[in-house]
Amino acid sequence: MVTSGLIWWVAAGALIVAELFTGTFYLLMIALGMIAGGIAYVSGALPHVQMGAAAVIALIAVAVLRRSRFGSRKRRDASRDVAVNLDIGATLEVDQWRDGRARVMYRGAQWDVELAPGEAEGARYYRITALDGNRLIVAAKR
Repeated sequence: MVTSGLIWWVAAGALIVAELFTGTFYLLMIALGMIAGGIAYVSGALPHVQMGAAAVIALIAVAVLRRSRFGSRKRRDASRDVAVNLDIGATLEVDQWRDGRARVMYRGAQWDVELAPGEAEGARYYRITALDGNRLIVAAKR
């Protein structure tokens, strides 16, 4: 099987263009493998050596990317993530508690409110720390 050197460069270019549409770096790492195959072709390597170089470089690049901060995303609890729930950090006024639960008017509607673990009912103003379904989890505002 004889490979043309042009196929390595076309494949690398196509992967780079596809990378622009996906927004991840993985296709870019595989494109690096294709570039390594093209360099192996230019240096006169046999086809199986070209494919081996492309595969090894792509695997190494993907492994390095996976271990970097760009490849591993930390999964956050959406109920406590400010970027997901814009209500987190807002202040509420709670007049009356019943066993760690209350009902308050917030954003023009009635909401169920629950105290965060370890919090006391003594304060009047509370800060929203999380959302659990349609319940607001609050802590005393300091």
